[in-house]
Amino acid sequence: MNHNASLSAPPRRARRIVLLSLAILAIASAAFVVRRPLMMSAPMCMAGRWHGCFDTFNGVVLMTLVALPLAALVVWALARRRRAAGVTSAWRMSLAEVGMVHGTVPSIWMTMMPGSGAGTVPARVSLVPLRDLVTMGTGQIVGNLLIFAALGFFAPMRFAALASVPRILALGAGCSVLVETAQYVLRLDRVSSVDDVLVNATGAALVAMASRRWWRTTAEAPSDQPRPAPAPAG
Repeated sequence: MNHNASLSAPPRRARRIVLLSLAILAIASAAFVVRRPLMMSAPMCMAGRWHGCFDTFNGVVLMTLVALPLAALVVWALARRRRAAGVTSAWRMSLAEVGMVHGTVPSIWMTMMPGSGAGTVPARVSLVPLRDLVTMGTGQIVGNLLIFAALGFFAPMRFAALASVPRILALGAGCSVLVETAQYVLRLDRVSSVDDVLVNATGAALVAMASRRWWRTTAEAPSDQPRPAPAPAG
């Protein structure tokens, strides 16, 4: 059994390297495609100005990309600390925790940006399903699908109770309802639509299926607990 395990270790390590390389390549490609609009916000962000950086989509995306090395450092620090404590699946847990925060917070930030009539126009609500969906542009639909994509991808990897597509769908819908309610209460000049809730939740569920092989299921041992010390022989 030890011999078989040693033979399977190199392919597993190679698979991880390939996945990491593909992720880096995807991020670099996305940055290259949107480099021009991002560079429009770069001077404001480099100067630390709120207006023109943190109140624009381009600025938030730029700062999210800039913060990627810091997020990777946090993953490494958390994983190293857990491995030293004897916690199993230390890397998966650390990556899932940081990924949920780093991928979801900027999306919610952009969603909560006020419109030009914030605070002056009355709050608007659309409760008829599929009525707004037919008027949404492709960019808006894709954006809504990605709002809780990171949450849907990483949450079942971290929490066994969420290792189910229907539960991720419910989680995405619940989080989306909170966002839409906040938009209505704060009068951000946005339409609080039931279609947004449906699309956001669907995006979370679809992305969750892509991480199914890494889900932390209830059949696994509690990976957030240190490994028990072996009993002395004899």
